[in-house]
Formats: sequence, structure tokens, C-alpha cells
Amino acid sequence: MVDGPGLLGRHAELAQVAALLAHARNGRAGALLLAGDPGIGKTTLLEAATSSLPGMRLIRVDGYESESTMPFAAVQRLLTPLRDHLPDVPERHRQALRVAAGEAVGPPPDRFLIGLGVLGLLAAAGARTPLVCAVDDAHLLDSESLDSLAFVARRLAAESAALVLAGRDSPQFATQTAGVPTLRLAGLPTDLAVRLLMRSLPDAIDPAVAVQVATATGGNPLALVDLARDLTVKQLTESSFGDEPIPVGRHLESFYLRQVRQLGDAVQSWLLVAAADSTGDLDLITAAAHELGLPADARDGAETAGLVELGATVRFRHPLVRSAAYNAAAGKDRRRVHRALSVIADKTGLPELEAWHAAKATLGTDEDVAQRLEQVADVAAGRGGFASRARVMVQASSLTPPGPRRYARLVRAAEAALAAGTAQLAKDLVDEVDDEVLDPVSRGRLLALGADYAMFTGAPALTRAGADMLAAADLFHGHDDALEQDALIKAWQVSLPAERSATGTTWEELGARLGAGAEVRDGTAAVILRAISALVLRPYREAVPVIRAAVAAYDELPPEALLQYGHSSIALTTALWDEPARRRCLERTAAAARDAGSLHLLDTALWVLSLTEVIGGSPRRAVQYLEQVRELRRAIGYDAEHVTNVAALAWSPGGREQARAMAEGALAMGFGGVHSTAVAALGTVALAEGRPDDAYDGLEPLIDDPFLHVTPLQYPDFIEAAVRTGRRDRALVVLHDLEDRADANGSPWARGVAEHSRGLLGAHAEDHFRAAIDLLGSVQTPVELGRAHLAYGEWLRRARRRADARTHLQHAADLFDRAGADVFTSRADRELEAAGAQPRHDRGGGPLPDLTPQERTVAELAAAGRTNGEIGATMFLSRNTVDYHLRKVFQKLGISSRRQLAERLHRT
Repeated sequence: MVDGPGLLGRHAELAQVAALLAHARNGRAGALLLAGDPGIGKTTLLEAATSSLPGMRLIRVDGYESESTMPFAAVQRLLTPLRDHLPDVPERHRQALRVAAGEAVGPPPDRFLIGLGVLGLLAAAGARTPLVCAVDDAHLLDSESLDSLAFVARRLAAESAALVLAGRDSPQFATQTAGVPTLRLAGLPTDLAVRLLMRSLPDAIDPAVAVQVATATGGNPLALVDLARDLTVKQLTESSFGDEPIPVGRHLESFYLRQVRQLGDAVQSWLLVAAADSTGDLDLITAAAHELGLPADARDGAETAGLVELGATVRFRHPLVRSAAYNAAAGKDRRRVHRALSVIADKTGLPELEAWHAAKATLGTDEDVAQRLEQVADVAAGRGGFASRARVMVQASSLTPPGPRRYARLVRAAEAALAAGTAQLAKDLVDEVDDEVLDPVSRGRLLALGADYAMFTGAPALTRAGADMLAAADLFHGHDDALEQDALIKAWQVSLPAERSATGTTWEELGARLGAGAEVRDGTAAVILRAISALVLRPYREAVPVIRAAVAAYDELPPEALLQYGHSSIALTTALWDEPARRRCLERTAAAARDAGSLHLLDTALWVLSLTEVIGGSPRRAVQYLEQVRELRRAIGYDAEHVTNVAALAWSPGGREQARAMAEGALAMGFGGVHSTAVAALGTVALAEGRPDDAYDGLEPLIDDPFLHVTPLQYPDFIEAAVRTGRRDRALVVLHDLEDRADANGSPWARGVAEHSRGLLGAHAEDHFRAAIDLLGSVQTPVELGRAHLAYGEWLRRARRRADARTHLQHAADLFDRAGADVFTSRADRELEAAGAQPRHDRGGGPLPDLTPQERTVAELAAAGRTNGEIGATMFLSRNTVDYHLRKVFQKLGISSRRQLAERLHRT
């Protein structure tokens, strides 16, 4: 096969693809992207590798340019031969696939949810017969399908399936396929290129000329074969010594262009119809050619020329032949062909195709065509095709006569682009908008886009994003009540990352505007707005019942509403010191995002869960959530290795200086929240290490310039630092505030840390420490509970009650072990030794160096009681892959059950 007529000199490449397919046959799935220049041999290699697959099933999907604005068009074609396996896919994935295919009505599915559905389909089909999915011209796939298949390529692991993509190198294609194992094809070595040229020529050629031609083409196989076919030996010899460039790369299309122009007018016109359509639908092309009055035998001339292959579909010899056929025609001829194709598409009930061709047939502007395109864009959005919607809306805008409507369509295109994750395109579209001619609602949308872009990219404009959202809400006022209230809630959400660095408005102004917005109309948004306004403006005791009403409302929200409002719960539940409600809201929001396939919202939810674990949770859980963020970013092709929770990094002995530097850098960029949480974490660590002066110095600026719900969480550490540095009066002032808040909210967490703080001041210390332990034992705050045991144990040791001290110090050490709070574990161990206990040599709570990050995450989730299906949903893996990882974990750790796994990992 290697030296046959179809393939030459690709021994290593063919072996690599063959190994991938062999692994898939044996239940070790994988993916490979064949990338390279036009004509380099991607298609030939793909066909050679998949021509004989005994015991395997082959499904082939090709990319078509005309489908590039039809969301999930390629996924729909992939779905057709796999329909029998749909019952084996989870219901939400099955429904998403049907909505994406236009077969069902439902919420627009995220492209990554479709990816999960396709992954499940391939796993189910492979369980019956090992499966190979070959995708050629992948760079021509619609954006949603390419994103979905690239997602699948990154997640295949333990299925009996392989995915092989072949596509042309380009920056956009490389971005969408980032993280997919890639085999880049280069030109053939000179000796093999010469051999291919000489084998393809009908007559002998001078070897020196052959070498020169081979070198000039860079060993491009298609260029060599086509040169041999279409130029004589004499012409090749002359071209090799002349100034005319050898037709390769960008020159290859010019070469095909000359071929097309040598054909008769009717054949050229038929080729133009086929090139303009590019769906490959022979019946549609034939009907359009008839509409144009072309003779029926024109298509035979194109086939005889070797430029197309005719069957049930039309297939061009190479995409560059199609480009040449299209580019050979004058603009008026292209428009005439598109007009004919539009007529036929309309007659056959293909509205998307009709609108696309109608747009191509239009010279200048045409509002009627623009409206039809907008309808196509709406259909795309309904199927989850936000990238397709963006492209179609841009086209609709260009066909819209000058005026407000043109720019309003650009704004909606930018919204869709940002929803699809193409932030730079969104910014470029926004820059084209003349906001002075927009209607108020569109101007508000434009301002909201700027705030969303700042959040998405971390741009410096983030510091005034809240002020921009308030301005947007003012523009929506009186026009769209729902948009106004949503903009106000978003103003709060985008202001929080900046904290004290926010500009453009004051927090009092924000609170007042949110309160006014609550009165626009009743509903959940109004309840949330009243609560935020109360948090900002009212005395704490008065705000508590209003905030509690909002927290109750979050619990009643359905999953789709949680995606919209869930993140606004963080501040309110934190303000109440309601650890169970905070965790519950965030985990429900994460689950809703996961079920919807909204991985960007899930990324945010997991990130916030990691952040909240640093205060009121455990460092180990913070790291676990952070690893889930990394796993998610690997799944969607982002760099995950540098994802860092700066506050969690502060708990790592080797990361404290780095955390300090990153905190200062974040503050300079306007991320005040990152800075304050990192400084607070460094203060906690300083207390654990016996450096109360450092803790006090770091925390005092935060306490002196309090920020809403955040600063009270820092009160306990500040009180301890003040007590241990002899500043009792300052400690008492802050403690009174903490106790007042605990009395108002009734939170066991708040009351527990207040009792702990009161115990540090000395009077009736034992009673306060015992009360703290009882209260903190009822919530999931293991580090806080451990610190209460530690403080009580230290007090008992100083009171010479060493046996009692050892009991509480041991409890503290065990809690710190399981929580991953190593800096406190060391302190507890020192206290235990001082109390007469034997040193503990095997704490067992450290990292598991033999496990990969993915194995560690699977192990942690399994130890927490998650089923394989739940773990797969969390990590975007199939059940087979989860089972595979668990088997490896058990083997590496020398265990045989999940119970042993939980014990080994010291679950909290």
C-alpha cells in the first residue's frame, strides 16, 4: 500500500494513523489531526489509512464551505448513521442533539453539550463495533461542529473509537483544534518527490530537471501529479529554468484557473454553479443549471476534464479546483448563478440555503434579503449556533441600508460572537458601530457588550464595567423592564471582581440604583435587587431579613434561571455567613451549567467554589475544584497548566512569595478581589506560622477600608493577630461587630468563630472554646473547626491539663490533615509534642505523586461517593474512561474498593 499508486513515501505517517486505529479496535480510543498545506496529501493519507478496516465500522464526514453558516450541519450528518445508538445517550444529550439538528424545540444547546452527546454516541457505537470517524476538509466545517468534534477529540480515552480529522493549516483552525494531537504533513523528500513525478509522467524527463521541479514544488504531491498530467516534459523543462513560478501553494489555484478557462463556456458555467453551491447535491446543481439554460451535457465536460467526480454528489478534484472555478467567473456571473441557486433552494424548501445564495446574489443593500438572513440567524441561535448567528448577522448588516438598523444588527452579531467565545471578533464588530444613531435599547446592549468583553478578557475596562452596566440599565429603562433588571444584577456581578478598585460610580450610587430597579416590576430579579441594595445601603441587622428572602428565592430557581442569576448568590450567602446555602447555590449553578453544556459558566462556578473554599472551607477542596477547572479548560482546548487560585497558592509553602507578587499584579490590573483574598490568606498562614505581626500588618488595611460582605470574613484572623500582638482594644472593637453580625444572622459559622475569638481574649476561655467547637462542628468548615480545637488544646496545655490538651490537639491535627491545611498541621504537631504525645510520622494527607491530575480528580470524586456516570458528567468523560482511570488508581494505590480509596485520601 505504501508504494501503491495512491500513496508514496508516507511510511511513518501511515504507521502512526494505523496505530491509532489499532488502539481503538482494542478499546483505547484516540484522535489525530492531519494538518498541512493544500495538496500535501492529507486526503490521500486519510483514504489509505481507512481503506481497509477489518472488524471496524467507518463513518466519513466531509466539510463544505456552504455549510459554514449552518450550525451543527456536520454533526447532523454524523448523527444520521448513528441514530440507532441515541437511546444509549443520556436524555439531556439526546435532546440537545435533536435540537441542534432542528428536529426538536428546546433551549439552544451549547456546542460543548453537543460534543458530550457525540462522545456518548461514539462510545455507544464503539461498544457494539469498533468505530472510526474520518473527517476530511475539517477546516470547512461549520464552527459549531468543529468545536464539538475537537472537544470529542480531546476527551476520547477508553472507548472503542477513533476520530481522524484532516484540515488545512490556518490560525482560526489551529485555535479551534488546540489540544488535539496533531500530525503535520510536510512535502515529500526530494528523492521520493522525483520518483512520484517520474512515475506520473508519460515520457522520460531529465533527472536534473525532475530534481529542480521537485524542489520548486516543495515536494507537494498534488502539484507534482497535476504538473505531470497537464504539462509536457518540454513544458516542465522550460518552466524549471524560467521565471514562471511552479504551481504550488498559492500558485496552485492559478494553475487550476488556467485549466478551467481552457474549457468551453457551458462547462465553465456548470463548474461555476457547482462551485457556488458546494453542497455536492447533484440534483440541486442540475436544477440550477437548468434554470440558467445550460445544456445537460455540460457536467459531462467537467467530469471528462478530470476536475470533478460525479455520482450521487459532486466532488471536486481538490478544494482549490472549486476556488479556481469560482474565481474564474466575473462578479455578474457569480451573482447570476447564486440567484438561480436561491430560486431552486426556495422551491425545494431550504430557507437557510435560499437566504445565503440570495445574499451572494445581491449587489449593494437589500432590506428584504437582510431580514431573511436575520431569520436564518435566529434559527441558528435557536439551535445553539452562536458563531453561525454572528457570521450571518454580519452579512445581514452589510446588506442593510445605512441607519440605526444596520448598526443594531452589528450589535447583535457582536453579542453572538461573544457568546461563541470569539471575543476579538466581538470587539472588532463593536468598533464598527456608530452608537450615536442607535436606538436606546441597542445603545444599552452595546454598553453591556463592553462590560461583558472586559469580564471575558480581563481587560483594564473591568474597573468601570459596573458603571457601564448602570448606564445600560438607564437606557433600557422604560423600554424593556426585564433587560433593565438583568443589567442591574450584572452591574453588581461585574463590579465585585474589582472591589475597592471599581471606578465610574460609588457603591452607594450602585445600591440606590439597584433598589430603584427592584420597583420596575415584581419577580425573582426584584427580590435579588432589593437584597443587594440592602447589603450595600442598610445597617447589617436591617439587611439580614431582606437578604434571607433572596437566598430563599435562589433555592426555588429552576436550573435555567440559575444560569442567569446563580452567581449573584455568592455575596448574599456569604453576607449571611450561610455556608450550606453558599455551597448549595454554587453547586446547583455548576450542575445547571454542566447539564446545559455551558462550560464557560461552569468554569466560573467551579472557580468561585475554589475561591470560597479558601475562607470557610478547606485548601484541599479548593485545589480539587481548581483541578476541575483545569480539566474543563483542557476539554475545550485552553491552556490549563497556569490556572491559579492565588489565595489557595498562599497556603503552599513554596508559593507564598509568588502569591504575594501575583496579588500585587492583580491589584494593578484592577482585580481588587483577587488581591484582598490573597492578602487575607497570607494573613491566615502568617498566624499559623507564629507571625502575628505580619498578619496584623497585612490585614489592617483591609479592616480599615471595609468592603461589604468580604471584610467581616477577615475579622477572626484580625482579632487573633491583634490579641497576639497586644492590641486588645482594637480586637474588642472588631469582635463586637462580629458578635453583632452573628447575633443578627444566627449562623453557626459566624457564632462559632465569634466564640473562638472571644476565647482568645481570655475571660471564660474554656466555655467559649467549647461553644465554638460545638457550633463549628455543625457546618462544613473543617479548618475553622480545627483551629477551634487547636486554640482550646493550646489553652489546656498552658493550664497543665496535658491529657485533655492531647485529645483536642489530635482532633485539630486530623482535621488539618484531611483539609490539606499543612501549615496548621505542623503547628498542631508541635503542640502535641509539647503536650507529651509521640510525633506523628505518617499523616497520609499529602499529595499522591503517582497519580496523574486526571486520575487524582477521578479518585477524589469517587472517594466523595460519586458514581461513574456522575464523575463522567463532571469531567466530560465517558463511563468507560472513568472506569479505566479508577482501575489504574486502584492499581497504583494498591487498593480494591472505593471505601479504601476514601480512607486513603482522608476525605473531609
